[in-house]
Amino acid sequence: MPARFTIRPSDDNSGTFGVWDGAVNGWRAHDLATKVDAQRVVTELDIQFNAYGPRPADDFWPVTPARPVQRAEWQPGELDAWIRDDDGQILGRFRAPDGSLAWIPSGDLRPLTDG
Repeated sequence: MPARFTIRPSDDNSGTFGVWDGAVNGWRAHDLATKVDAQRVVTELDIQFNAYGPRPADDFWPVTPARPVQRAEWQPGELDAWIRDDDGQILGRFRAPDGSLAWIPSGDLRPLTDG
């Protein structure tokens, strides 16, 4: 799983969140109101960068329009992008109904079908 970017509470005790970049030891974003906002920033950065720098173009596949899928717990949500992580594993960006985002291994996703 991508791990370069992490969500941390802002360091000013404001109750907001920030995104920390472990590769450069610095903040990439701060003053984000919710963890969902921070997850959105983290996953956008994960699309752009891997642990070593800019992500190669052939390691990212947008899914347009986003497609309904289920993850391993068979929770419905949407898939809107694929990336290849540093170990060669394919991960899908999964958006849950509450707006939260997570990178899910491709084998743990399946198309959502009616019925």
